[in-house]
Amino acid sequence: MTTKPVAAQSDGAVAGPINQFPEYPPRDDMQNILYIHKPSHVTALSRHFGAPDTTLVLGEMPLGWDAEQTTGILVPDLMVAFHMDVDAAIAQRGYAVNDRGKPPDFVLEVASRNTARNDETGKRDGYAAYGVPEYWRFDPQGLYYRSRLAGDTLVDGVYQPIPIDQTGDEMYRGFSAALNLYVCWERGQLRWYDPISEGYLLTHDEEADARLAAERERDAERAARLAAEERIRQLEAERE
Repeated sequence: MTTKPVAAQSDGAVAGPINQFPEYPPRDDMQNILYIHKPSHVTALSRHFGAPDTTLVLGEMPLGWDAEQTTGILVPDLMVAFHMDVDAAIAQRGYAVNDRGKPPDFVLEVASRNTARNDETGKRDGYAAYGVPEYWRFDPQGLYYRSRLAGDTLVDGVYQPIPIDQTGDEMYRGFSAALNLYVCWERGQLRWYDPISEGYLLTHDEEADARLAAERERDAERAARLAAEERIRQLEAERE
C-alpha cells in the first residue's frame, strides 16, 4: 500500500496529505533535450527573473485544475508562472490551477512529428480553457507547425495571434508581454531577447565561453603587467 506524503507547517505541525499528480512519462523524442534543456533555457530564464521561491520555470510539469482529475491534463514543454508557491507546486508534482489560485503565465511547446497537430489544436484549446495568458509554439526545423514561431495571447477567453516579425535571414521574433521578453526563432534555435538590456539571455555554452574569455583576458593582462615590471627591473639594473 502506498501513502501520500504529508507537508510540514512552519510551526512544526504536520498538515494533511498532499494531493499529487501522477508521474507522466517524458516525451518520446529529443526535441526538449536539444532545444530547451541542452541550451539551459530553464536556468537562463530562472536567473533572469529571480525570485526562485515565487517564480516557477520548469519543463514537462503537468497542468490541470487539480491533481485528482483524470482527463484534460496537459504537460507543456516549458512553463513560467509568477507570484505563486513554487515549493507547493513541486511537492504536488504538477501545477494545479485551483490550488495555486491562477494559471501559469506562459507556456511553450516544441514541435515534433508526433505532437504538432495536437499542439496547434487540442492543446491550444486546453490552455485557453485553463486561462493561460500566452501560448507559444516553436518549430526548430520549420516542418511541423504552420509557422516556425507562433504565439497567442488570451483575449476574452479566446486566443488571438501575437505578431511575429522577421528580423533577418532565418530570424523571427515576437514579443511576450507575459515575460517582457522577445521569443526568438534564430536559425532553428530558441532565443530570448531582453529589450531592457538590449541583449540575449545567454545559453550555457555562451555563458561558459564568456567566462573563459574573461579568464584569458585577465591572464593576458597579468602576463603583460609582469612582463612590464620585469622590464622595469632590467632597466634599473642596467642603470646601476
